[in-house]
Amino acid sequence: SNNNLIGKGRYGSVYKGILNSDKQTVAVKVLNLQESGANKSFLAECEALRNLRHRNLVKVITSCSSIDFKGNDFKALVFEFMQNESLESWLYPSSLEQNDTENLNLTQRLNIAIDVALALEYLHHHYDIPIAHCDLKPGNVLLDNNLSARVGDFGLAKFLIATTGDSNYARSSSIGVRGTVGYIAPEYGMGGDISTQGDLYSYGILLLEMFTGKRPTNYMFTNNFNLHVMLRWLSHIE
Repeated sequence: SNNNLIGKGRYGSVYKGILNSDKQTVAVKVLNLQESGANKSFLAECEALRNLRHRNLVKVITSCSSIDFKGNDFKALVFEFMQNESLESWLYPSSLEQNDTENLNLTQRLNIAIDVALALEYLHHHYDIPIAHCDLKPGNVLLDNNLSARVGDFGLAKFLIATTGDSNYARSSSIGVRGTVGYIAPEYGMGGDISTQGDLYSYGILLLEMFTGKRPTNYMFTNNFNLHVMLRWLSHIE
């Protein structure tokens, strides 16, 4: 039901639901299998989330691969429900309810940034095989009741089985650029290998966005003016 719709993405929609077993409120990501790449995204997310365990990652409760009431393929992922929705909804409130919500203060923004950094550290350095998230952005950072951040949406995640020096990487896919415009590392756009460094670039953009209040795709950023230049300009203002 659209009444339960809480978010939409490239490969599916997320609905608020309740599990009959224990009346637990959950978020159900229903894949749009008519969208090219949705099935691959579902498999990638299942593979990535199967053994990941960290307090700053969204917890997956179960997955579903079956047939719906119309006889069509049905795939969904069931996650813990994040009461405070996404970081994006706090940075850019749109509904009347959100407009009445208190803005995040500096300490809260800093704590969220630290939570996301801890999640990336786990993915890059403390899991059996390093994982690149490949789509880090405010919409994929969810907030719990205490405004603690949880990184979610691993539909584009990539296992990095090759290493070179201090950086883990995997060959880029010819299917297309991984990520969202504005947050994608420049080397990805030029066919560069997927790496942990790509996530760090996205994280840097996320930090700039959190503390400037400007999207990387804001209309004001044209020619050679971007978030990086804006930050340097602000740092010189006394």
